[in-house]
Amino acid sequence: MRSPRMWPLLLALVLAGCGETPWSGLRASLSPPAALPAIGVPEGPALRLTLGGRASHAALLQELGERRLWRTDSGFVVATDGARVVATSGLAEVLAATRFEGPDPLAHPAALLGRGAAARRLVDLMRADRDPKGMRFGVEIECRLRAFPTAEAGLLLVEERCRGGGRGGFTNRFWVEEEGGAVLRSEQWIGPGLPPLVLEPLGIAS
Repeated sequence: MRSPRMWPLLLALVLAGCGETPWSGLRASLSPPAALPAIGVPEGPALRLTLGGRASHAALLQELGERRLWRTDSGFVVATDGARVVATSGLAEVLAATRFEGPDPLAHPAALLGRGAAARRLVDLMRADRDPKGMRFGVEIECRLRAFPTAEAGLLLVEERCRGGGRGGFTNRFWVEEEGGAVLRSEQWIGPGLPPLVLEPLGIAS
């Protein structure tokens, strides 16, 4: 097993090796296509990813505890920590790193029912061309999380409303099992000017 100290180096090497993809430059203004092409599901753990109406499957590339690297056939790479997206590669705008301050309230979704919890993190943003003019380090994200019951018994919707990271802030959504806290689906911010990334785990507990 790789040492935890090797994880940032491994992540940097994998992300640096991924170039432009058909998703490069994607913007929220793009309208979804009328129908998505058939997508093969990788063997073993995988994520179904949807961004701006375009869907693909990402296979598990590397795992270190709750930290995982996923990659699609087109070269889009997502790094997750539990259910959280913490880095991306393969788009024109890149979420280079995420650093949480304190425990993540998402780890205990049932505790968010009726009362919320605050969370703060710092993110690094950059363009895929790595132009220093497009780099932003230590961008502050202030969030408030709250859970709501859904029509399905035992399933909660956790909404995370955040300020920072772009004009007007953003909202992440997580559909979570009340018992165990497994995230079955999520819609997450991955950078300014991009639509939310929808993640659905296949064959692995999140």
